[in-house]
Amino acid sequence: MHEDVFIAGFGGQGILLIGQLLAYAGMEEGKHVLWIPVYGPETRGGFAYCTVVFSDEEIGSPVVVHPNSMIIMNLPSMDKFEPDLLPGGLMVVNSSMVNRPVNRRDVTAIMVPATEIATELGNQKMANMVALGAYVAQRKPVSFDSLLLALEKVFKGKEKLIPLNRKAMERGAELAAVPR
Repeated sequence: MHEDVFIAGFGGQGILLIGQLLAYAGMEEGKHVLWIPVYGPETRGGFAYCTVVFSDEEIGSPVVVHPNSMIIMNLPSMDKFEPDLLPGGLMVVNSSMVNRPVNRRDVTAIMVPATEIATELGNQKMANMVALGAYVAQRKPVSFDSLLLALEKVFKGKEKLIPLNRKAMERGAELAAVPR
């Protein structure tokens, strides 16, 4: 098994956090994992993205030019990175922040109103968790149980945030299961 996922959006959307959660979940399962965060000097509002690589074997290179999955949280990221997805890949798109369809016909796209759902749940900052749930439900790079263990580690000392973030991931997973 080998999976490359590219996650992109604005700084402040929790892009690096969900990449980190995926990496920790992969480590929980004994997979070889690589997490590479990239962000501009403006933390909030600037460009942020990361790559997570999962493999059952050693990872030969940290460079991922054409990932087989993407989580896209805003329109500038969609415009810039959509061409990089491998044909046959999966693109999870925050349709609350992307006002156009995926132009590619050779990929699977899941349009998830992540910001809208997170707002309904009580905190729009959880849009990242909604998108993460959709991605994991579709691609299954890690189990949901491993993802929850990672959530507990990352939110240690902030345990009161875990139930709502879990609910956001579950809602994303439910949406990914619905044919579109």
